[in-house]
Amino acid sequence: MNRVSEILGVKYPIIQAPMGWIARSQLAAAVSNAGGFGIIETSSGETENCKAEILAMAELTDKPFGVNLPLMFLRDESMIELVLEQGIKFVTTSAGDPGKYIHILKDAGIKVFHAVPSVAGAIKAVDAGVDGLVIEGTEGGGFKSPEEVGLIVLIQAIRKHTNLPIVAAGGIVDGIGMAAAFAAGAEGIQMGTRFVSSKESPVHDNFKNSILASNEQGTWILNKKSKPCIRALKTDFTSKIHESGIMEMTDMMRIQDLYFDGDMNAAPALTGQSAGLIDQVKSVSNIIEETILEFNETCKKMSSQQF
Repeated sequence: MNRVSEILGVKYPIIQAPMGWIARSQLAAAVSNAGGFGIIETSSGETENCKAEILAMAELTDKPFGVNLPLMFLRDESMIELVLEQGIKFVTTSAGDPGKYIHILKDAGIKVFHAVPSVAGAIKAVDAGVDGLVIEGTEGGGFKSPEEVGLIVLIQAIRKHTNLPIVAAGGIVDGIGMAAAFAAGAEGIQMGTRFVSSKESPVHDNFKNSILASNEQGTWILNKKSKPCIRALKTDFTSKIHESGIMEMTDMMRIQDLYFDGDMNAAPALTGQSAGLIDQVKSVSNIIEETILEFNETCKKMSSQQF
């Protein structure tokens, strides 16, 4: 056990990323039941549906789970009120100023980790009083910093400024990636693409199979000169965005058609570089078990190599 697993109250310090529309009770409960930490998303903006998913977790697992609050996109404080009402003990905050609601959450005894893509963002979050950081390297899928700083560099740079617990996110799918992140200074990992392509993931098989078919060069960083900057699979749809260099927010409007109907050209397929390391759809429990086994084996192997 380390600081992250102790704070989360879980067996393994493996967190499931809060992906919009995907990170709901079906997937989050599977992760929590397997010894990791499931998180319910609220970034979809579907307030009532997200509330229902939080309530559904009580029926699907007796293990700890958390909620993500994308601060910039909260329409009102109703989601925060629900988190307080339901006795949620852990939240990740992202996409905004961590100081906005930190005192309300901390006064309720909730642990707060803020997601950051930079050293400056980390320092701001530490000063705001967060309990830990989720450090997002450029390797991850979804919304990204256009600066494209790799995870290992970012962890080490941030670790020079704080001793708070760090969860590494971006490009991790297995125990080797977990061990590398821990060597750099992390005490937990967050996986998105790996869980998107799991058996329990609610997305269409077309999306899962596209992840499996992708290689290490199978994604693009798009819209670097505007917002939002994203990482997504190379498809006919994203090829046009890549060539023009510009993406309109309307390009994201049909993302549910991609996720759940399997239309891979309905919207950008938000995916990390780790797609190039995934070649099989596995159950969440197998993913977590294999990750921990490989992590322990890798650490043991590394400890025997001294010069």
